[in-house]
Amino acid sequence: MENKNEKVMDVLNDLVETARDGRKGYETAAGAVDNTRIKAELERFAHQRAVFVSELESIAQQHGNSTSNTTTVEGAALQAAGAVHRGWINLKSAVGANDSKAILGECETGDEAAIKAYDNALNTEGLPVDLLTVIQRQRQEIMATKQTITSLKEAL
Repeated sequence: MENKNEKVMDVLNDLVETARDGRKGYETAAGAVDNTRIKAELERFAHQRAVFVSELESIAQQHGNSTSNTTTVEGAALQAAGAVHRGWINLKSAVGANDSKAILGECETGDEAAIKAYDNALNTEGLPVDLLTVIQRQRQEIMATKQTITSLKEAL
């Protein structure tokens, strides 16, 4: 049976990767849109996800661990597979088409996947209160981000 600390680290690692993918996705999206308002929002969301990573890594350190940052070929393949799972994989084709509406749609998809990851984390039993509090707050911020993205997309 997995011990409590391993369960905490599994949750933290998953959420860190989810937030990293979100940051990369939003950075890519921001670089691909011409509309200055949309670009600014996407850059803000990329920064938000970088803050999420920092917060989650800080909690991991408080629990005596660090989150995995795989850089091996095997790790890179796992990250790419994870990106597919976390909903950001089709962003490149939307960026290639230079279609702001499609780019925002892919951002929505990425956030939907992030919300699922956060829901899974919140359904994990035995997580410490400090971690649960951060997960709940970050999930709410992702929900608000997704609503903003939807509004931006509908305004195009």
